Amino acid sequence: MAKKQFKTESKRLLDLMINSVYTNKEIFLRELISNASDALDKLHFKLLTDNSAGAGGALEIRIVPDKEKRTLTIIDNGIGMSRDELEQNLGTIAKSGTLAFRSAMQKKGEGEAENAEADANAPAADELEVIGQFGVGFYSAFMVADKISVLSRAHGSDEANIWESEGLDGYTVSPAEKADGCGTVITLHLKPNGEDERFDRYLETYTLKELIKKYSDYIRYPIKMMVEETRLKEHDHDHDHECDHDHDHADGECDCGHEHEHKEPEYETVTEEQTLNSMVPLWRRNKSELTDEDYNGFYTDKFHDFEAPLAHIHSRTEGGVTYNSILFIPASAPYNYFSKNYKRGLQLYSNGVMIMESCEDLLPEYFGFVKGLVDSSDISLNISREMLQQSRQLRAIASGLKKKIKSELERMLENDREKYEKFFKAFGLSLKYGIYESYGMEAENLKDLLLYKSAKEDKLVTFKEYAARLLENQTEIYYACGESEEMIKSLPQYKYLTEKGYDVLLMTENVDEFMLRMMNGYDGKPFKSITDNDINIQDEDEKKAIEEKQKQHAELLEAVKTALDGKVKEVRLSMRLADSPAALTSDGPLSLEMEKVLSEMPMGGEAKAERILELNPDHPVFEALNKVKDDAEALANYAGILYGQAQLLAGLKLDDPAKFAESLNALMVK
Repeated sequence: MAKKQFKTESKRLLDLMINSVYTNKEIFLRELISNASDALDKLHFKLLTDNSAGAGGALEIRIVPDKEKRTLTIIDNGIGMSRDELEQNLGTIAKSGTLAFRSAMQKKGEGEAENAEADANAPAADELEVIGQFGVGFYSAFMVADKISVLSRAHGSDEANIWESEGLDGYTVSPAEKADGCGTVITLHLKPNGEDERFDRYLETYTLKELIKKYSDYIRYPIKMMVEETRLKEHDHDHDHECDHDHDHADGECDCGHEHEHKEPEYETVTEEQTLNSMVPLWRRNKSELTDEDYNGFYTDKFHDFEAPLAHIHSRTEGGVTYNSILFIPASAPYNYFSKNYKRGLQLYSNGVMIMESCEDLLPEYFGFVKGLVDSSDISLNISREMLQQSRQLRAIASGLKKKIKSELERMLENDREKYEKFFKAFGLSLKYGIYESYGMEAENLKDLLLYKSAKEDKLVTFKEYAARLLENQTEIYYACGESEEMIKSLPQYKYLTEKGYDVLLMTENVDEFMLRMMNGYDGKPFKSITDNDINIQDEDEKKAIEEKQKQHAELLEAVKTALDGKVKEVRLSMRLADSPAALTSDGPLSLEMEKVLSEMPMGGEAKAERILELNPDHPVFEALNKVKDDAEALANYAGILYGQAQLLAGLKLDDPAKFAESLNALMVK
């Protein structure tokens, strides 16, 4: 029989469908099972709406691997196809019988809406869910097969036909025999194994079960396969003679003195039919039917976490786009969560069939810790990653999920503070980076989810809680950055503020100060580092006293600045150093903490804050400094030591450790 050419002019289109739309070969089984599910849906719908259609048997899909013939067969007892339908659906690339069926049913539904006698049991047109609508899924089988045959018999017909093709060379359609009723039998003749690909692995029971579990677990019809299992043989444990005594002796001898035969365990191989899919997705069940144990078991099994999640979010959304979702907030971060190797994203399903295992576009990066899945009938099964990224429906789903996650975190923060603090310990850094990396655009969305240690209350507080307890006339939110809480508490400025009753937020992560600069305050109250140059909480008497002392010692301060040889922008007196002789503050947009962080980066070593050395006029060291103001060498040594001390207190590296040690030694031998 002469082969017919595909109705598309270019054979290259088939090649593009195989190699561009799909990125991995194993997807072919998902596509063929989805097509079989569609055929079963169509027959089910026909039986509901057409009383003359006749009753059908149990609708199911069967998988038959044959290692000897190197064939994989997918069988369904669905609606089947006539000769013309085989020509139309398989002879034209990108022709979708499912899409045409859906369109026809929608038109029929619109007509029946005007007919008062419409069948009350028939599903509404907008409720009819069929999986494949793009029309290229079938051709993915050519990724693994060099020949495909499709034997089909349409419902209500006595005739069957077989479609056969070896790919780009075209196809044939001829009459055939199919005695077991309507439905379709697709047989793949697998390609020979290559150097990089073992195509016969798709005949292995383990591989087939794994792929069906991964992609097609929630197909609504049973997917069945004959499976070989090895099991322990059952024995009747006959003894040599009847005996009523207990037989608990290792040597087989009982209390009556009789010996009994003990058989070694024997195993047998049996072949049995197994259903490989669970069929009913958890996310499509009513929440009232489910318990926390159901959700936790689903999470730990599906996402391979040994620890139950802190929370789950189960919802169905209808409107411009309809979808079901189950989201989980893990209890702890994976070991690689903050590395480039971590793969964030949600599983994306179309009517229970997995499209993508990790769809990154469904989550903002700062919510990348969320695990879960989305199932939508509005997303086409046969769609590429590039097309998904441009999908209006996907953007709408992502927006809705972001709001749900934020609401759940706010609820947890309000109602279960201990649980939220556990979450924040694991993933708070992700929220901070969300504000920083968006240049503050996400600050409004995330600011009330942040927690920091309060110096006054010695516990984690939100910005909102801090702002609600400001002292009278306090207009700024004070914070301090450092490598640890202990280091922050050693800062002289910290001691000064806390002794005056001000609260200070302790920040110990590198991103903290960068993030605060992006936030530009909280509800109109600016953030102020306790080491900033322009922090000013002195009363009028303190201001007047320090101004007078500044004038009095202007010559000494200028001499110290000169001795430091450009290391500081200014040297001045300060009343906020508590019991410390000196400290560093910064002026300008770059703080001392930001300089520390940037100095550790490959390209940030040149970033320097404008440093100001503050001296405590009430400390004995200042009196000693004043005594040597006319001795240039001694003044230089004293200035270097004070500057080095201030650097160490601020957590900065010494400019010249050897010089610092030399100055200390010179002071000690005097």
